[in-house]
Amino acid sequence: MELTEKIYKLKGKLLQYAWGGYEFLPTFLGVPNPDHKPFAEYWMGAHPLAPSELLTPKGPVSLYSLIQEDPDRILSEKVTKRFGELPFLLKVQDVREILSIQVHPSKSEAEKGFDREEAEGIPINAPYRNYKDRNHKPEMLVALSEFWLLHGFRQKADIEHILEDVQELRVFIPYFKREGLKALYQFVMEMEQPEINALLTNLIKREIRRKNDGELTKVMPGWWVARLYEGREEIGDIDRAIFSIYFFNIVKVNPGEGVFQGAGVPHAYLEGQTIELMANSDNVLRAGLTPKHVDVPELMKHTLFESIVPNIMHGTTVQTGEKIYYCPVADFGIAKIELSATLSYSNKASSLEIIIVTDGGAVINNSVVLKRGEAVAILPDESYTIEASGDATMFKAFVPALA
Repeated sequence: MELTEKIYKLKGKLLQYAWGGYEFLPTFLGVPNPDHKPFAEYWMGAHPLAPSELLTPKGPVSLYSLIQEDPDRILSEKVTKRFGELPFLLKVQDVREILSIQVHPSKSEAEKGFDREEAEGIPINAPYRNYKDRNHKPEMLVALSEFWLLHGFRQKADIEHILEDVQELRVFIPYFKREGLKALYQFVMEMEQPEINALLTNLIKREIRRKNDGELTKVMPGWWVARLYEGREEIGDIDRAIFSIYFFNIVKVNPGEGVFQGAGVPHAYLEGQTIELMANSDNVLRAGLTPKHVDVPELMKHTLFESIVPNIMHGTTVQTGEKIYYCPVADFGIAKIELSATLSYSNKASSLEIIIVTDGGAVINNSVVLKRGEAVAILPDESYTIEASGDATMFKAFVPALA
């Protein structure tokens, strides 16, 4: 299809998962939700499972199809040569319930895993398949609200303190001191279900009681454990991922702050709303807290068993009104743009850019009007200016300059 312009409004795809919220995304996007369904993610990109559409004068057109027809025009020659596709996927997320404990493989390991499952004849859409593509899946989040997540393993001394402090976990202290972090995590993740139930049932009941009595806060593992199980008539089989809540860093991210998650870093989102930008991949290895496919041995193979201190980014100002959150990958970059009636923003797109307005409204090149929840796609080499009549906030996804 021949495109006559280089700036188009972009309509993403709304995904409904059980962990999503009921109000944030419908309100954000201005869509009704009369059946009170959980709205989890709004995807903006060219992922073949849920491609966005450019809203052209001749009607909506799949961004994925446009890239297939003329990748150099839509992506730029450099991006096409390096990636062969739009290398990022931009999302708005609303996390109401805790997401799965998960790890993403490196690119080389994703290629090996994909080729192996292809050779084994596992259908690409099989629910028990781990590798849906040959790509890695680094992720960058920037919080829209107070946001909570699990991110990497705690320091050794902190884990030891938790083992000592939690009655049911004290039995693991000698093993942890003797064998280390990887051995301990593998041991608890491979325990038989009856053993897990016997070990953790009383722990869960106590954490629920402590939460109800106001003894816990969100920085404590017990608060999230209690939240998972409170209100149930029966606890039943206990998810082994409970151990991860005690062993991982519990991180609070304030609005405007960001966290990058690379290959091998175990993590899980707990609560809140966020902008998320990731490589264009669907490779997720899960260890629990999900009805989806769980493969603990495969997750263990790709997990980074190192204590880390979470790096909470505040963004680096590159020009007045624009902050960039530097990501250590070539696949994507993300910027936060804040405008006012007296402050505009000008730029020239070096790749396909996607911009979404999260607060206020804006006008691009005096022609494309955007309000909260609306997005735009800007084709490479287009110069543009964004203006606002009042305070406005937006996020821009792009491919960093390639040599």
